[in-house]
Formats: sequence, structure tokens, C-alpha cells
Amino acid sequence: MAAKRKLTSKFDETRRSLGRATDQAAFPAPSPVSSMPSGYASLLRDIKQRIQQGRVQTVLAANSAMVMLYWDVGRVILERQGQEGWGAKVIDRLAADLRKAFPDMRGLSPRNLKYMRAFAAAWTDRSIVQEVLAQITWFHNIALLEKLSRAEERVWYARMSRTHGWSHNILILQIQGRAHERFGKVTSNFETALPPSDSDMATQVFKDPYLFDFLGTADPRREREVEQALVDHIQRFLLELGAGFAFVGRQVLLEVGNQDFYVDLLFYHLKLRCYIVIELKAVSFDPAFVGQLNLYLSAADDLLRHPDDKPTIGLLLCRSKDKIVVEYALRHLKRPIGVAEWETKIVETLPDNLKGSLPTVEEIEAELAEVPDAAPRAPRRKR
Repeated sequence: MAAKRKLTSKFDETRRSLGRATDQAAFPAPSPVSSMPSGYASLLRDIKQRIQQGRVQTVLAANSAMVMLYWDVGRVILERQGQEGWGAKVIDRLAADLRKAFPDMRGLSPRNLKYMRAFAAAWTDRSIVQEVLAQITWFHNIALLEKLSRAEERVWYARMSRTHGWSHNILILQIQGRAHERFGKVTSNFETALPPSDSDMATQVFKDPYLFDFLGTADPRREREVEQALVDHIQRFLLELGAGFAFVGRQVLLEVGNQDFYVDLLFYHLKLRCYIVIELKAVSFDPAFVGQLNLYLSAADDLLRHPDDKPTIGLLLCRSKDKIVVEYALRHLKRPIGVAEWETKIVETLPDNLKGSLPTVEEIEAELAEVPDAAPRAPRRKR
């Protein structure tokens, strides 16, 4: 994905880059830390801390809003059921209609609506919900409902989860260990051994599927997770293959004109004597991906390729593809680009003389089957 940015008409000649830099394009490389002024470490630490605090505050605020919404929904359901004697059929119908209205929210399942009703039934005082229960994740609240029956114990564990940053699993362990009966009565190392409030639970909030569904960003989040798994797996696979792949970088920044681009994986093949650009998508093939990959190949040839090197090769891995669409997208493209489907089968369009030094179809297919959400792995061929 490209991000707009303002550039001068000519790249600063003092900036370092991978390979060559032109007036309007470069693969910029950071200067070594040793060349930074004495106050740089302090600057970096301060900015990292501010970003981390801002992210945590933002996501915790969103989490609080979601928990309060769930309480409100549960209260409405509870009141109407009490007044009109609704049964389970209404919950099922309500869940279906809400999912139709908000298709990006998985948190509107019948099961979760019932949790909302139970949540509202357990907490009749809105102020307690807002001040205590909305400060922990929805999964924490579900654990409190399922594992404890007394309100005072639930409040104690909710407060301790927020104070010490207990994850959902740690919370359950503490409940099972009857921590509320032991805490403060014996010498313990809770203050030093337990994670701070901005670690485990904050990290868990960032991964909470209910929260991201609530924000309407579940699909992009999932797409990024799958793409990250793809990048991790393919990088390890190619390096372990021992077929001449030399790792150059991942998420390699490319500046072209007034835009930034990031190359997923960049390798140099020692046998083929060429760079290899790999792009990974967690969605179905889109012809626009070819244009993006072609831009990366052109930039690599122009900025990185040595006169003795062969043209850069591109490999695009997609969730799925329509073979006809791929053929039309590649028909008149002269560059060596392969489009692979990383879940079922792979169709290669690479020139025949390049195939011998690259992984076989079966090898790539077997490796990609290990990626989350993919089919079970096929046996690996011995080389």
C-alpha cells in the first residue's frame, strides 16, 4: 500500500540508499546509529513511549465504549424479555437481523447477545460498569460471569486485572487459585512478578476480535495477520531451501515521486544473478496487484540491478485467483512474474529457463499449506 508524502524535487544527496538513487526514486536506507547525535537515543525513546501510550489509550477508550454498548444492549434485551416474555427464538432472530445490518461485526452472534443479557443482569448499576468493568476486555468480563457468582469477587478481580494487566488466561488462573483470599495476607511477589498495566492486557486488547469487529476493522486486521504469517513463513522457507536465496530485506521502503511503497520481501538469487521481489496478499487476485509488482520490479532494475545482473523476478502470492483474469493481466507483460495461489494449486508463468533454480510447484504448495487458515500441509519433497 502506498502512503502519500511530500518530497523535494530531488533526493537529498546526503541520504543513504540501497543501490542508486535518481531524482525521483530510491530505496532509502537509514544511517547507522553510530552516526546519530548524542541525543538521538533519548529522542527515540521518548517518541516510542508517546506512540505506545497513545495507542494504548486509544484502544482502551474504544474497548470501554464497546463494553458500555454491550451492557446497554443487554439491558434493553433484559427489559423487553421481562415485559413481553421473549424466548430464545427472539434472540436468534435479533442476532440474524443485526448481523445483516452490521455484517462486519461478529460480536452480534446469539451466543454473545446472551452474554450481553447476562452481563446486564449481573450489573444493574451503570456507574460500576463504567468505572470498573469497562476498563477490562469483554473476554475478561465473560470469564468473571462464568467463573464467579458473587459481585464483590467479580469487582475485586476486575480491579486487579486492570491494575496488574492480567491477561484473560492469567485472570482465570488467579480465580482458580482463589487469589482474593490470599492477596495481602501473605508475603508475595505480585508487585514485581505480575506484568504492568500496559503490557499483557493492553496487548490482548489489541488482538481482541470483538473490539476490532466493533470498530469495523476486522477484515483489514485479519488480512494483515495472514499477510504477516505469509511473510514470516516464506522468508524462512526460502532461506532454509539453500537454493541460492540471499535475504536482502522485508518491508523494504521504496520512495517514488511523492509516494512511499513497501516491498514485502526482497531477495537476491546467487545462482540466477538477479533480485527477486515477493508480494503476498491475503485476498483474491486483483489485476492492480500486477501493476504494483511491476512498479517494484522496475524500481529494482533501475536502482539495485548491477549491469551484469539478470532482470528482476517477481512472485505474487494471493489467497485465490481466477486463472483467466491472471492470464489477461499478464498476457502482454514482458517481465518475469509468477502469480501463485497459496492455498490450493499454483500456476507458474515464469520462463522455463528460470524454473530449475526456483522452488518447485509442489514445494511451494506444501510450504504455503502451513500458513494459518490454509489446508493441511502436504509432504515435503526431498531435494
